[in-house]
Amino acid sequence: MSTPLRSTYPIPVEDLIPAARKLAADLGSTPSRNRVMKEFRIGAEKARTILDALAEPTPEPSPDPVEQWLHAVPDPVEPEHSDADEEMPPAPGEGASSQVTPLVDPAPAAQTAAPEVVPAATPADGKPVRSWPVLLLALPAFVAVWSGWVGLGELTGFGVVHPLPGIADGFTINSAITLPIGVETYAAFALRVWLSGRVPAKARKFAKVSALSALVLGALGQVAYHLLEAAGVTQAPWQITTVVACLPVAVLGMGAALAHLIHAPETACPSENRES
Repeated sequence: MSTPLRSTYPIPVEDLIPAARKLAADLGSTPSRNRVMKEFRIGAEKARTILDALAEPTPEPSPDPVEQWLHAVPDPVEPEHSDADEEMPPAPGEGASSQVTPLVDPAPAAQTAAPEVVPAATPADGKPVRSWPVLLLALPAFVAVWSGWVGLGELTGFGVVHPLPGIADGFTINSAITLPIGVETYAAFALRVWLSGRVPAKARKFAKVSALSALVLGALGQVAYHLLEAAGVTQAPWQITTVVACLPVAVLGMGAALAHLIHAPETACPSENRES
């Protein structure tokens, strides 16, 4: 028999339903309304609500999510022992009753699958740009530049010389060809070093300045030759002769400096180290 719930304040119906279910279980049948009213000291309306709740099927308790998660863990599988497993000999000083632990090979660690390497997407048009049009464009420029430098060299004193006197007196060469070979070749080389991006910063900066300077100097040389040729001048003024005579030496110095900067390591200058 259940103990009547006694309280100064009215007890909610929801709190009385579990006690009413226990009372019904003790009696073996659903109690009458009067019995519920007397047992719990409530009115007829609350008693009728409790009896309606007892008539409904008892809802099954929902499983505890934590308990359900714990039961979902599989039991650990004990490693199988093979016949080849050996027993550890007892340590010195231990009696015969000491427990012997068999040698069991540890389970192999789970191997993590290597991430799949996805090849980079290649553009639809992956063909490299052909460079042969540059040779076609350079051919007429080479003819014009060559003739201009050779003509300017002849106006400034360059001409046929014997480079091997006493060795090969019959061997001669026109020194005017040194101007187009030196100036234009260096301009193309320095331009390539500047745009390659594979050299130290100092070498790239020097290549940029010297390449632009060589191109401007080559353009001025062509302008000077055509102006002198159009004016019918057979001997260039001393100012132009002085500049043209210094070109081979300047090209040699810039080429040697650029080659040194290309192979020099990127280290700070001594003055910069003192300042830092």
